[in-house]
Amino acid sequence: MHEKFHIIGSLLRPKALLGYKEKIEHRDDISYPFYKDFDGYEACEDEAIKSVVQKQIDHGLTVISDGEYSKSLWHLDFVWGLQGIERYIADHGYFFCDTDGCSKYETRKDIGLKITGEIDAKQHHFIDIFKKLKQAAGSHQVKLCVPSPSHIYGELLWSDNIGGKDAVYSDSQTLKQGLIRAYKTFVYDYAEAGGEILQFDDCLWEIFADDNPNSPYTGEHINQEEVKALALDFIDINNIIIDFGHNLDLKMWTHNCRGNYDSRNMGGGSYEKIANLFLKQLKYDRFFLEWDDDRAGSIEALTVFQDKPNTDIVLGLLSSKTNTLDDATRALNLLEKAATIIDRDRLFLSHQCGFASCDGGNELTEAEQWAKIQQGQRLAEQFFGS
Repeated sequence: MHEKFHIIGSLLRPKALLGYKEKIEHRDDISYPFYKDFDGYEACEDEAIKSVVQKQIDHGLTVISDGEYSKSLWHLDFVWGLQGIERYIADHGYFFCDTDGCSKYETRKDIGLKITGEIDAKQHHFIDIFKKLKQAAGSHQVKLCVPSPSHIYGELLWSDNIGGKDAVYSDSQTLKQGLIRAYKTFVYDYAEAGGEILQFDDCLWEIFADDNPNSPYTGEHINQEEVKALALDFIDINNIIIDFGHNLDLKMWTHNCRGNYDSRNMGGGSYEKIANLFLKQLKYDRFFLEWDDDRAGSIEALTVFQDKPNTDIVLGLLSSKTNTLDDATRALNLLEKAATIIDRDRLFLSHQCGFASCDGGNELTEAEQWAKIQQGQRLAEQFFGS
C-alpha cells in the first residue's frame, strides 16, 4: 500500500451486476434508480459494493470509492437522480475515437436527457449510496465521484432543452443558475451525511484546446472570443460550487478525463493550451490529470501550479485502457521531471482514468486490473519512498 497512489474511482463490475446494468441500458420505461423494475437488483448492487470496498482495502488503497458500481455511466446516473430530468434512449450514443485512431466508435444510446421541470437535487440517491459506502469502508477514508457542474451544464446547453416556447429554462444563464442551486443542495446534503472528499469528474476541458483536432471549437471560422467566454462560464459555475464545498469543510477534487469507453478515447488537446484557464483558475484542492500518452502534451504544463502551493496534482501516467503492465521507466522519468517543476510532496500517481467509467468497462480482466493497481503502488513506493 502507498498513500501516494490513487485510483480514479471506477473498477470492473462483476458479472451478476452487469446483467442488471445491461437490462437498464435498453429500456427507457423505467425510473432511476431502477430498483423497483428489476427483482434482486438493489441487493446485488449492495453486495457488490461491499465486496469491492473490501477488495480495495485488501489491496492497500487508502482512499476508497464504491467502484462506481452504483452507476451505469460515470455522469448520467447523477443527472438521472435530479428532479426535473427525464431519461430516454436517444437516436445515437456518444462518438469516440476507435482503436485505429480515425474511425468513430458509438457508445450506448440511453444518454438522452429532457428537462421537464426545475432541476433539484433534494433527496438525491447518491447520498444513500454514500452512506452505504461509508458504512462498508469503516474507518477508511472514502470519496464520492460525481460529474462536475460545468460538464452537465455543457451537455444540457448543447441539447434541445434550452429556449423555445415550452422550455423550462429560457437561456444558458437561467440553466446555469438552476444547476448551481441543485448542486448546492447536493453538496450540503453530502457534507451533512459525513462526506469529506467530493470529486468532480469533467470531460470538456480539452474542447477549448486549439490543438485538439476533435474539438468543435477549432477552425478559422470560429469566434474565439465566444469560445473563451464559454470556457470562463464553465470555470465560474465550478468555482461557485467549489467555494460552497470549501465553506462546508469539504476537500474538493477533480479528475479531467479525455474519454474512456471500452478502452477508447474521445480526442486530443494538450494541457499547455488550457493551463491558464482550467488548471490555473479552478480552485480544486487536488487535480487528477491524464498523461498516459502524447495527447496531453508536455509535462511542462505543470508550471502553472507553481503559483498554487496548496494544490496537489495526481499524475495519470499509467493506463487503465490496456491489459498489460505499463512502462515503468516512462512513468518514473515523468515523475522525476514533474518533481523539478512541482514539489514532490504535492505529487501523486494514478492511472489516467477508471477501469470502468461506464459499466461495460475497459478491455482487460479483473485480475489484470488489480495487477496494474499493484504495479502503480510499487512505482509510488519506488519514487516516493516507503
